[in-house]
Amino acid sequence: MQKKTADCSRRAFLKLAGGTVVVSSLGCRGLATAIEKPAKPQPPQSKKNIVLIMADDVGYECFGCYGSNMYTTPHIDALAANGVRFTHCYAQPLCTPSRVKIMTGQSNIRNYVDFSIMDPAEKTFGHMMQAHGYKTCVAGKWQLYGAEHYGPQTRGKGILPGDAGFDAWCLWQVEKLGDRYWNPRLNVNGQVKQYGKEQYGPDVCADFINEFITAHKDTPFFVYYPMILVHSPFEPTPDSPSRKQKHAQKNFWDMVSYMDKLVGRIVAHLKDAGVLENTLILFLSDNGTDKKIKSRLNGQTITGGKSITTDSGTRVPFVASCAAAAKGTVCDDLIDLSDFVPTMAEATGAALPADVTLDGRSFLPQIRGDKGDPRQALFMYYNPRPTRKDWSESRFARDQRFKLYGDGRLYDVPNDMLEKKPIAVGEGGPEAAAARERLQRVIDSMPAKPVKITGKKLR
Repeated sequence: MQKKTADCSRRAFLKLAGGTVVVSSLGCRGLATAIEKPAKPQPPQSKKNIVLIMADDVGYECFGCYGSNMYTTPHIDALAANGVRFTHCYAQPLCTPSRVKIMTGQSNIRNYVDFSIMDPAEKTFGHMMQAHGYKTCVAGKWQLYGAEHYGPQTRGKGILPGDAGFDAWCLWQVEKLGDRYWNPRLNVNGQVKQYGKEQYGPDVCADFINEFITAHKDTPFFVYYPMILVHSPFEPTPDSPSRKQKHAQKNFWDMVSYMDKLVGRIVAHLKDAGVLENTLILFLSDNGTDKKIKSRLNGQTITGGKSITTDSGTRVPFVASCAAAAKGTVCDDLIDLSDFVPTMAEATGAALPADVTLDGRSFLPQIRGDKGDPRQALFMYYNPRPTRKDWSESRFARDQRFKLYGDGRLYDVPNDMLEKKPIAVGEGGPEAAAARERLQRVIDSMPAKPVKITGKKLR
């Protein structure tokens, strides 16, 4: 797929970046950084608002802008038409690993400790934006504290939203579990609230975000929306023909449509509040689709690959939209979840966390239609439950075509999507040989062992 090009003036870029450019020197090797703060503080109205939306358990194959005729996603498709659609964005294959990575800008091999928790010592993009004078909000799904239903190994060992850099929150699964859809139990600014059977959790969270935007439309704000949708259980939505519908695939169709509807609701509210032109909207997913779901894309049936390191578990949709974006651009550059922290910093002029080894690089130039400094490969470490014997670690490096695992398996992914035919050493021609050597250097550049895990004890 070839990139469409779009010109963007320096004036448009400065508008996008809030008048301040922070040059990122990060690469796939992960360089220790201590970026200085902007020399001249910017007035609040010049700072770019950011709304980061991350859907739960839905792969790239479920979106019209990626070629799907099976699902209805007009609002997300509109964001892509008015912005940039990235074709090679990769997440961790499971929720908590992805959330830890995107919030900290670090590979899981540096700071991941266990499923359902984030080390409370971590610096997040919430902290970064607060330090830059932003009002911060998170709504949707948390699952980073270790809720009551988890064992003593992780229960309560993680981080609370107020300690993670957020001024306001409305979240499912903080310290309590409860239902997430109908009759939801949510933590709202530190108070656990049980809503009624006619109330729908995703609606409550979206309304909370819009109320936050209204309250802070005259100040710079950062909204992080890790959506509750479309994770199982696959239940009817308020727009489903019947609340008694039990068919998982049909309910999933409805849930994808409702997810898109909520995105549209927030975009419309940004416009009504008069702040859409000054807001950078980023939409992606935390991992691939649930294994129970089958989708059709470009004549092929794709079975959901959540928790699996193939493309069906790691390749996710990502669109970026703002007034200064190169509208209608399709970008084939590699995007890793660790790239979001430096991109947000460059877009707003915020200072990156000091004394932290980051693994991302900014893709802000690509949003405005410039070449930028795209990564040539990305590294992934995956072991969602490192304290349990029934999970084993996996690590790999990849580019748009080739993928090399730490155990030496090399795949030509576009021609072997399910990774059934590894290319043996000496086979595959000079391209495969060069890729093996290049990607091995990426793997070797990262820590040999997880930094924060020692035996079975958390840090």
